[in-house]
Amino acid sequence: MDIDTAGVDHVLSTTRAVRRKLDLDRPVSPEVLETCLRLSTYAPSPGNQQNWRWVVVRDPWPRKQLGALFREVGRTYLAGVRAELGAAVAHPPVRRMVDSVQHLIDVIDRVPVLVVPCVQGTPPPGHPEAASFYGGIYPAVWSFQLALRSRGLGTVLTTLHLRREREAAEILGLPEDVTQVGLLPVAHTTTTAFRPPPRRPLGTVAFLDTWGRPLT
Repeated sequence: MDIDTAGVDHVLSTTRAVRRKLDLDRPVSPEVLETCLRLSTYAPSPGNQQNWRWVVVRDPWPRKQLGALFREVGRTYLAGVRAELGAAVAHPPVRRMVDSVQHLIDVIDRVPVLVVPCVQGTPPPGHPEAASFYGGIYPAVWSFQLALRSRGLGTVLTTLHLRREREAAEILGLPEDVTQVGLLPVAHTTTTAFRPPPRRPLGTVAFLDTWGRPLT
């Protein structure tokens, strides 16, 4: 089967962190959401253990509860960011990012679906073990985001609510041996005209054989 590499490349390069352009009023089809989650489960995992778990929150009441946690933590976080940046927060790219995060904090409980990716188990000690534990779910999260993008939906992987992880676990009814790794607000996007974001030149981030040696 021929693969449409141009289409694949377009999705890969234009899947953005979406906060402002989430459609808060358009419902998300359960069938589309299930398809995107099913596609995410084809991602590789350490030892093929498939320890990812997903909690899909559609009911308004738990969304409101999670939103309250997210908003409280987020406001404190942004206040610290603004204080640390000082006058630099007025720099246009910084201001756009801060305003984007503020917008999501303000509307988080209005987003139609909140998806909480989890790992079955608790974080192990040691860097290699922890890298495998957390790294094992991120390919699935990214696959989920790509699948959403290809169907006109958007999201962003957030971690603010993890500062209140235990309270969130109680809202979600999570067992003690399940670890949350983030929260994904999911909605249709108000535009599909996303462009590739600015990125550093490849030659400044990728090296050949040894650190600092150019690829070409």
